[in-house]
Amino acid sequence: MGSTLVRRSVLTASAVSLVLLATACGADKAAKDESKDGGATSAAPSAPAADAGAKAKTAAELKTLLVTQADLAEHVVKEATASELQEAAAAYATTKAECQPLALVMAGSGPGKAAANVATKATTKPKKPADDASPEEKLKAITDALKLTVTMDGLNSYEGKGAQEAFAAVKAAGTACAAGYPGAKEADTGKVTKVAPGSVVTAGDEAVAFNVERELEGEKTPTQLVVVRKGNTLAALYTISFGGNGEASKAVVDAQVKKLG
Repeated sequence: MGSTLVRRSVLTASAVSLVLLATACGADKAAKDESKDGGATSAAPSAPAADAGAKAKTAAELKTLLVTQADLAEHVVKEATASELQEAAAAYATTKAECQPLALVMAGSGPGKAAANVATKATTKPKKPADDASPEEKLKAITDALKLTVTMDGLNSYEGKGAQEAFAAVKAAGTACAAGYPGAKEADTGKVTKVAPGSVVTAGDEAVAFNVERELEGEKTPTQLVVVRKGNTLAALYTISFGGNGEASKAVVDAQVKKLG
């Protein structure tokens, strides 16, 4: 991920380039649940616990469940490299231990000792203007291209009840860290100023969503994280919208949930 400034610059430049090239060449109901568990959650009627003797999936097995380009026609999907994941973990780290589960989800990982982890990044494609578009329409296309939505989607597999415990840790962190928390390196990462329940997500055996407001280089940025547990697999999705709405990418969440089964 790198510093926020670098990420924004790269994403913005890419979006503008795509639009300029094109020009030159011619959610059941969303609701707020301010429940005692600290997040908007929804689960299957029995929310079955993971089998204590369940064997974790391998990275290769997880990759077959991870969303790909074929699943998201309106996004550019690229597998996150090991260095990008390490960079993201450092960027989102916090000195407040009880909030670390949220920081890990932002980096496409999960709390606890996952036996395997794979992740990908899905970025919305900017819409290209028509060949005969007016100057105003071309300018709007460029402006809209800057409103990219980037989602880090990580799958984590655990032995036994590890996924259930990891999910519980994320929910607990959402409550404990409602007032925000500091970054590990204030000069590089900024801080989280608020964590609040997000839109209800109905998926898997358990699901939770949080709206996370981050202060980056003096600017408050709304983002959202969604965590879904299916058996002993935990899906961690974190969305940054450069349009400023802070909403999770429903297309990515829905596609990932579908692949988990």
